[in-house]
Amino acid sequence: MKTGVLGGHLPWPHVAEHLDLMRALDLVPEIAVKGPELDALDPLQLKRLAQTLTAANIRPRIHAPFFDLNPGALDPLIRQATRQRLEQTLNLARDLHAELVILHPGVDKWRYPRLEKTWLSLALDFFPPLVNRAADMDCRLAIENIYEESPENLVLLVDGLASRFFGHCFDIGHWHLFGKRPLAEWLDAIGAQLFHLHLHDNHGRADEHLPVGEGTIDFAPLQSHLARAETLPSITLEAHQPEHLQRSLHSVIRLLADIC
Repeated sequence: MKTGVLGGHLPWPHVAEHLDLMRALDLVPEIAVKGPELDALDPLQLKRLAQTLTAANIRPRIHAPFFDLNPGALDPLIRQATRQRLEQTLNLARDLHAELVILHPGVDKWRYPRLEKTWLSLALDFFPPLVNRAADMDCRLAIENIYEESPENLVLLVDGLASRFFGHCFDIGHWHLFGKRPLAEWLDAIGAQLFHLHLHDNHGRADEHLPVGEGTIDFAPLQSHLARAETLPSITLEAHQPEHLQRSLHSVIRLLADIC
């Protein structure tokens, strides 16, 4: 397994509690932060965390807030709030020397019926200043599929921005719940702009975040895709309990054994 490829989900309130576990498992922390937590950051805590990560030669990943946010919202005030939260997230990424920030698109077909092109146009106007800032920080941005039934709109967004600092985060659990296109076809559509993977499992009814191999997802097409890829994306195991993280890690190591 390539050092630095695998990571683990780490909510901001649990950083002090679980960072040592991440380091013991040789996992890069993906620090998930919510909006109110960004407003209440303790500068001393942040400085100490940055020093700890730098001393361990770790560039973390940051999962941006997503509740109520939408970079392609029709309401300009929602876009303004989204920009503020993502600017705050980039400040955190700067302070922690993060390598990647994961973003949610915040759109679904039920709230945006037949408005995919409108959303896309607004999102294409929204992102360039953030992409430029991320590039200055040598930090990539990755947009994550959530409610998307097909990858087309996110592919159009990534291709339209045409930056090596903006790509895809593919969440296989979300695909299993909402995707209507075969896994191999979805991954082929993303192509070389697949920056990052979120790996977890479910039974196709709820976002359970089970350890890999303990739901009904068939990971074989992903395994085949990664075996053919020129560059392996970074990976975060999105387990929400420490014991699930360790079980998922064992499964993913077996899954990737012939690839890495």
